[in-house]
Amino acid sequence: MSNKLWEKNFEVNKEIERFTVGRDREMDLYLAKYDVLGSMAHITMLESIGLLGHDELPKLLDALRRIYKTCEDGQFVIEDGVEDVHSQVELMLTRELGDMGKKIHSGRSRNDQVLVDLKLFTRHQLRLVVENVKTLFDELIAKSNQYKDVLMPGYTHLQIAMPSSFGLWFGAYAESLVDDMLFLKAAYRMTNRNPLGSAAGYGSSFPLNRQMTTDLLGFDSMDYNVVYAQMGRGKMERNVAFALATVAGTLAKMAFDACLFNCQNFNFVKLPKECTTGSSIMPHKKNPDVFELIRAKSNKIQSLPQQIMMIMNNLPVGYFRDLQIIKEVFLPAFDELNDCLRMAAYIINKMEVNTHILDNPMYDPMFSVEEVNRLAADGMPFRDAYKKVGLEIEAGTFKADHHIHHTHEGSIGNLCNDKIAALMQHSLENFHFERVEQAENKLLGRE
Repeated sequence: MSNKLWEKNFEVNKEIERFTVGRDREMDLYLAKYDVLGSMAHITMLESIGLLGHDELPKLLDALRRIYKTCEDGQFVIEDGVEDVHSQVELMLTRELGDMGKKIHSGRSRNDQVLVDLKLFTRHQLRLVVENVKTLFDELIAKSNQYKDVLMPGYTHLQIAMPSSFGLWFGAYAESLVDDMLFLKAAYRMTNRNPLGSAAGYGSSFPLNRQMTTDLLGFDSMDYNVVYAQMGRGKMERNVAFALATVAGTLAKMAFDACLFNCQNFNFVKLPKECTTGSSIMPHKKNPDVFELIRAKSNKIQSLPQQIMMIMNNLPVGYFRDLQIIKEVFLPAFDELNDCLRMAAYIINKMEVNTHILDNPMYDPMFSVEEVNRLAADGMPFRDAYKKVGLEIEAGTFKADHHIHHTHEGSIGNLCNDKIAALMQHSLENFHFERVEQAENKLLGRE
């Protein structure tokens, strides 16, 4: 038997139904527990304006809490013939409570219902990304401090350039994550606004209390204009995707470096053996498969904003079924990015550094600038010093002095890791995850 909220007295062609439903039921499993949370807030508000009886609300809330528990336990399923998560939740309520379960849809549309589901899902997933970014950041800062005195070659154009250090290399990616966190914070603030009550995008004749559902769900504010609330479908996903993409960009670049530095020609770092694989015919091989997969997955995530933009491009105001397809690329992206972040943090923690790279005389020319600067500091004009050292290198008589003294902020001898850590901490303090957690726990009766 078909269970569709909108169905009248005719049966949809099966092929048409297959095409239009697509992967929606599969994607809706990501949203199930958030659909329940949204319904709990909505019916609490409905009772306050007289659209539910005082005796009905506790029974509906208890039933919804049980459904939420099945979602948490991984037992929630969308049955055959049931179109989506909204229909499944309502069906479960009506089976248990009869006609009372049919009252929960008053004053809302599936349009604002899925909007609030997506907002609740996304803010939760962004919190996981933030926590995993912080874990990787901590590992990078720890490694930067541990190896702050170990020099390594710096490159431009993949040519040996000037002295760098592992303190700088690890610390550079840590600071990159600090900037990425600013994107995540902006994405979180745009996400954490309540669209519930906008219905199909034009509001409702019921006297809804939208501020009440905003407070119950722990949103910072509501999406006030009901038309704009509906226009936010796709826009939120695109903006969040940009934040995910900037984190992925940092990961992809770091993964490429690590693969390069791990190869025998460089031999700068050694990756944990469990993160490498062998060859079927070459017994000496230890391939950096985990970092290669992180690089590929991160590059895939960097394409996410463009995918979303192309789906929503040129859509006028109002809801269109095109927006359904965004879920297929957007919802799974969080799992993929969080997986990459966890793997990267594990490898960085276990990574070993070659502390004797510069024993090889092939790296001596990178100290040429140090010698030019020393001569200039002693009074020789810079251009003359540059020419003198250049001629010595050409003649093979240049003698490198490996003792360098860099003191300015952010240099080899003054990494400013404490300042970088303070910037990260400042960003984290402005998310206020605890407010959301308190609101959700109150709805769920877990105070």
